[in-house]
Amino acid sequence: MAELKPVEAALEALLADVTPVEGERLVVTDAAGRVLAEAVTARLDVPPFDNSAMDGYALHHADAGRWLPVSQRIAAGAPAAPLERGQCARIFTGGEIPPGADCVVMQEKVEVDGDRARMPEHVPAGDNLRRRGRDVAAGSPLLAAGTRLDAAALGHLAGQGITEVTLRRRPRVALLSTGDEIVDPGRPLAPGQIYNTNRPMLATLLERFGAEVVMTAAVPDDASSTRRLLGEAVEVADVVITTGGVSVGEEDHVRGAVEALGRLDLWRLALRPGKPLALGRLSGSDAGGGARFVGLPGNPVSSYVGAWLFLRPLLGALLGCPAMGSLPALNARAAFSTRTGPRQHYMRVTLNFGADDIEAHAFEDQNSGVLSSCVGADALAVIPPEASVAPGDAVRCLWLRVD
Repeated sequence: MAELKPVEAALEALLADVTPVEGERLVVTDAAGRVLAEAVTARLDVPPFDNSAMDGYALHHADAGRWLPVSQRIAAGAPAAPLERGQCARIFTGGEIPPGADCVVMQEKVEVDGDRARMPEHVPAGDNLRRRGRDVAAGSPLLAAGTRLDAAALGHLAGQGITEVTLRRRPRVALLSTGDEIVDPGRPLAPGQIYNTNRPMLATLLERFGAEVVMTAAVPDDASSTRRLLGEAVEVADVVITTGGVSVGEEDHVRGAVEALGRLDLWRLALRPGKPLALGRLSGSDAGGGARFVGLPGNPVSSYVGAWLFLRPLLGALLGCPAMGSLPALNARAAFSTRTGPRQHYMRVTLNFGADDIEAHAFEDQNSGVLSSCVGADALAVIPPEASVAPGDAVRCLWLRVD
């Protein structure tokens, strides 16, 4: 029997020679969740001028402890006139610090009598000021290429007045479901048939990982249809994914079709769930064209785990997004017991965050056909081969609550 390969070896083969897809210009309002293809340099200082961190009074620190005339009122968005020594200015949060002032006293510490205000003693220079360029200096790097644009990053761009950016286009994916027993929801089930759980599950994950699903199809259990649909898929997609159909059974025709259209590597991984994995390349009709091929197992839990372990890093490489190369890891304390065989087990768990540690609770049934173990799972607890875990033992968990 062939030796079981580690997950890391399959990942290395999957990501070998992957180059990011090309960029495209897009307005920032449509860029949420997309990945920058080019670095962005700051155009402006942020904030663009010294401003007040609170409602209060601006003055020179040397005038603290005295009654001062209030010479002006500075609201946010209004210009500030120079401030002479021995005077103060009523100022509001975000208001421009007038030339001559170097600190702000919060209004709760000031005694006011008409147009005069008494300042407290010992106000330090710089108190309650937000200096120009404190957040961002003009000409400095703002966002690196490969950054996925979340809410904070979009706010960063807006603060620079930027309305367009160059983004990686979304990798195009074809998702093919094999097997005459697989039926789309909405149709009646004949004897021996089951509904297709993998397609909606994987399509949702793929879009979450930044891809565009451009083709879905049910692949009948015959060689000619399999080859035809794979041939159509390679013409429109950067990545072609199949579920099921890559073993050596009489009704498994994906292997022969992929080998006829390109190259196929079959892997037997030290992985539970999802021991069989097919990787390869499909050749397109255009010079230099083609697509990556990934054949996932048909069991829904195996496909779910395989998507997180293999499809997410592949799409991250195509997007030039290093943050998608691996899932965030957390150390937790097991609230379960288990023993593994020769395969590394990725157990579906929920995590309870306590004051001092994180507790991992495993779903009771970890069978690869039990999709309920993925519903509500926070993480995958990684249990090494030939290991025993008892309650209280440390376990490494891969966090799934990521964008």
